[in-house]
Amino acid sequence: MTTNAATIGIVGLGTMGLGIAQVFAQAGFASIATDAHAPARDSARMRMEQALTARVTAGKLTPQARDATLANLHIVETLSDFAPCDLVIEAIIERADAKQALFADLESILSAQAILATNTSSIPVASIAATAKHPDRVLALHFFNPPTAMKLVELAPHAGTAPQAIACARALTETAGKTVIQCPDRPGFIVNRCARPYYGEALALLEEGHPATEIDAAMMAAGYRLGPFALIDLIGADINLAATEGLARAMQDHPRYHVFASLKTQVASGHLGRKTGQGFLHPNTTEARANPAIAQRIEATLINEAAWLLAEGGTTPDGIDTAMKLGLNFPRGPFEALAHYGKPAIRATLAALAAAAPAPLQPRYAPAPFLTE
Repeated sequence: MTTNAATIGIVGLGTMGLGIAQVFAQAGFASIATDAHAPARDSARMRMEQALTARVTAGKLTPQARDATLANLHIVETLSDFAPCDLVIEAIIERADAKQALFADLESILSAQAILATNTSSIPVASIAATAKHPDRVLALHFFNPPTAMKLVELAPHAGTAPQAIACARALTETAGKTVIQCPDRPGFIVNRCARPYYGEALALLEEGHPATEIDAAMMAAGYRLGPFALIDLIGADINLAATEGLARAMQDHPRYHVFASLKTQVASGHLGRKTGQGFLHPNTTEARANPAIAQRIEATLINEAAWLLAEGGTTPDGIDTAMKLGLNFPRGPFEALAHYGKPAIRATLAALAAAAPAPLQPRYAPAPFLTE
């Protein structure tokens, strides 16, 4: 099988699944897609055609390319139609039992070499693979929203994933135009985990009395396109809270993933950000204003989290930096920031934060081994 002759399957035709289907169809792959919900199936082609036509109207796509993409999309009603697939990506409900059941059904249909990929970022890949007959072909391909625009895909194998499955999944996804970064099967993979301090340390500063405008202005002056509170307002405070609580549970409530009261209060108030018309900052805007102490504090915690992930294996400093820049539009990755500050300065910042923190939060600032070597 050559990569461009492969057939790709997508289960789930919500925003993520349809976007993933478009990525592969636009790259020339035969793409077979379905959804258990009939209206999602019935409207899928129309929704993709509307998205592609908007690009034609904007001059970003030719009508011929739109038509070729739509010709590569095959909406089917049953999983039995997935038999020709070399790779199937699920983008269904975030429940391990639902994903396990789907993969069990697919294993009775697909060839022994076909790869089963989950788009999860919150469920351990090993737990999804645990009930599979062929766990060696199960891995995660975590696309970012919207899949058609975001270049990054996190590839997370579990300990038993076969090297040839990893290599094939990478090749197919790269052929579809994505930058693939391998990461460990750990909670949050790279981006969702290493992003937590950007929000968390900003919330710590807020609870210490620093205005949200001052914090965002400092990060914008340091080169970040959006400050942490503008990002929370964009994502939704409720979504940010759910992600933070989920990661905290997965990491045994370690203080590095502390759920700050100010975030809970914001969600309880109903002021969730752009979608409700009011957030931490929205609808007000912030202008960049340098505050090196705030910027260094937040970046020190970003660096430390990345260094703790590095210690767990399965990734590299370059991989983490690339993922953070592509996944979050950060101006630099944590290890690039470390090269700017130097290890002694980051250790000193973390030590000062630990000394000033309440006792329960002091372990939040314990330096990772990479920083003390």
